[in-house]
Amino acid sequence: QVQLVESGGGLVQAGGSLRLSCAASGSTFTIDVMGWYRQAPGKQRELVARINRGGGTNYDDSVKGRFTISRDSAKNTVYLQMNSLKPEDTAVYYCNIRTILYQESWGQGTQVTVSS
Repeated sequence: QVQLVESGGGLVQAGGSLRLSCAASGSTFTIDVMGWYRQAPGKQRELVARINRGGGTNYDDSVKGRFTISRDSAKNTVYLQMNSLKPEDTAVYYCNIRTILYQESWGQGTQVTVSS
């Protein structure tokens, strides 16, 4: 099993930046894909960005050019650099991993609030 601990959320003004971190522990050698999802009040959880073992990335269209996902495999940590934040980015952000056996783990979530 893999456990995830997120950090880095908070309150920021529109146009500002935040960096989220997610540290994995446990059976980290099985991790394939690491990613970030978000869920705004009254909405479904949605993919923000993900990165695979080879460094390939996917982004939701709404964050392309503003958010950057990166991964430090030596530290078993995934980051989400969020720039040019907008009020519509306000949500609880969840770290997610998928193992080579297609098992998933979720972090506890971290609140990101962007004020206008």
